[in-house]
Amino acid sequence: MSYPVRVDATLQEGLSRWLWLVKWLLAIPHYVVLALLWVAFVVLSLVAMVAIVFTGRYPRPLFDFNVGVLRWTWRVGFYAYGGLGTDQYPPFTLEERADYPAHLEIAYPEHLSRGLVLVKWWLLAIPHYLVIAIFLGGGFYAGSNRDRFDPGPASGGLIGLLVLIAAVVLLFTGSYPRAVFDLVLGMNRWVLRVAAYAGLMTDEYPPFRLDMGGTDPAGGVLVMGGPAAPPAPPAPPAPPARGTWGAGRVVAVVAGALLALTSMGLLAGGGALRLMDSSLRDADGYLMSSTTTYESPGYAVQTESFVLDNGSARLDLPQRWLGTVKVTADAQTPNGVFVGVAPTGDVRDYLRGVARSTVVDPFGDGDRPTYTFVDGGSPRAAPSDETFWTESASGPGRQTILWEPESGDWTLVVMNGEGTTPVAVDVAVGATVPILDDVALGLLIGGLTLAVGSAVLLFLALRRRSGAPG
Repeated sequence: MSYPVRVDATLQEGLSRWLWLVKWLLAIPHYVVLALLWVAFVVLSLVAMVAIVFTGRYPRPLFDFNVGVLRWTWRVGFYAYGGLGTDQYPPFTLEERADYPAHLEIAYPEHLSRGLVLVKWWLLAIPHYLVIAIFLGGGFYAGSNRDRFDPGPASGGLIGLLVLIAAVVLLFTGSYPRAVFDLVLGMNRWVLRVAAYAGLMTDEYPPFRLDMGGTDPAGGVLVMGGPAAPPAPPAPPAPPARGTWGAGRVVAVVAGALLALTSMGLLAGGGALRLMDSSLRDADGYLMSSTTTYESPGYAVQTESFVLDNGSARLDLPQRWLGTVKVTADAQTPNGVFVGVAPTGDVRDYLRGVARSTVVDPFGDGDRPTYTFVDGGSPRAAPSDETFWTESASGPGRQTILWEPESGDWTLVVMNGEGTTPVAVDVAVGATVPILDDVALGLLIGGLTLAVGSAVLLFLALRRRSGAPG
């Protein structure tokens, strides 16, 4: 009945009646470190997946690190609200500690299935995810997103409830109920077996069995328990000691993992921008918004004023960022359409006292624009008769303006061609955005640079050291 994941723990005698009330505070340094370690765990698991697909082997340095993360997580959970089984503060190390009452070991697999690695962590493990969702409650994420799998201290579910019951009993009696301890250990053992399976560390399917008690009856790896640990059943010898995980190596792995995640984000962003730049432009090379209908019971629909600023006299940021702006307008009434852009001061003078709507949110509620409406009379003249417009177009059918943006305070206005009421116009806005290609290229170069830095950092941290065991 041997299983390659062994989880042991010893219930400490003479537990403090009150310390559990503040362990959430005392464990915060561990929670911070574990958050970073789990980032590295996810990244290294992805690297290991690729390695297994091509070689059938889990790279040993990656395996040792990820086992260490699970071991650290289990120790913190046992100390805090995944067990409350000890008042001995967890050590800050990935290594096995014989003097600590919680232990986890996983037998290193010499060979792993190249096919199973693609499906076991999400498809084959689903039945187990359903079970441990009951155990962990709100602390369980593996069923919906493997990258967020964290079998750490429970934040709810059956384990959390039982640990709370044990804590209350401990507070009033000074004794942790042994039956509750055995059941909590059995459920945590189930969770950690599934974590190892989902983490690609074994092909052996976790048993649907609640192995209760502090000593793992199905463990297949020899673990040195604490002084009061009951004797473990016969098991194969432990693997020889490998290179130790000092603080420097751990920090280097975490830093490399963070660089890897950042590089993936930059590469994804750069790739998305390149795709947008190459496939979402219209026939004239403009990136256009979807067409939206703007309406007003008055005589005009205007945007809120927008300010473009060069930043300095030597820069031309509006044109550098936006390029040429394109606005198309199609009237939904038989009176034609007018579209124009002008300095905000001139628009304000023209529309003073005129019934009009100002677009507050172009997307609004349910993709319908929201407006503020000001009641008033009709404009002094048809919009096309005014000369203050920087760019404008008027007439039946679709009208288009092309505007080279400059520094200043601007407002865009659409009206009926003769300045009549009501207004209903289909509008689309776009620009050439010449800087988009430069931004995409910068993101791709930055992502590749960080990827190389991550690979070098992880290689130096994970490589076998000459003269050191393993």
